[in-house]
Amino acid sequence: MGREVAESCIDGVIIEMVSAYCKRFYATKPELAARRIEAIGYQVGHQLIERYTVERPRFSDHLEAIKFICKDFWSELFKKQIDNLKTNHRGTFVLQDNRFRWLTRVSIDPSLDINEASLESSAVTPENKAAEATSMHLYFPCGIIRGALSNLGIPCAVSADISNLPACSFVVRVKA
Repeated sequence: MGREVAESCIDGVIIEMVSAYCKRFYATKPELAARRIEAIGYQVGHQLIERYTVERPRFSDHLEAIKFICKDFWSELFKKQIDNLKTNHRGTFVLQDNRFRWLTRVSIDPSLDINEASLESSAVTPENKAAEATSMHLYFPCGIIRGALSNLGIPCAVSADISNLPACSFVVRVKA
């Protein structure tokens, strides 16, 4: 029997990590918080893929490695496979998860430093604040994907798109 951690523990750690980096460590510099959260995810992905591929032969091409991420790696992390994989066959892959587990429990505090004066004076709306807070939670899984692929010898950039929560798309662009 393998070692497993309760999902609620992982959820709590991720939520607290994002909160700590966004509200305490880098409260005035969200781009630094995002970079640090992504770097932590990169280390996690780099180490996890090492564990999950230790007895597998190296992958022959990018598509084979991405398919492994979508099926086996995602199943180990989230107990389900990626729902959809699209590619343009030129180094861009879109991994679609229609119910991304880490976004199903994210809630936004309605008192997030938004008052009527700030709403009138700038473009900060509750929806923008909610989207920004949710996007901060996606830097960690983007880092996990980038770290895993990097360890497989595929340098890439990973970004996330949330258009309809809790669905999420991860865009992987392989560097030439």
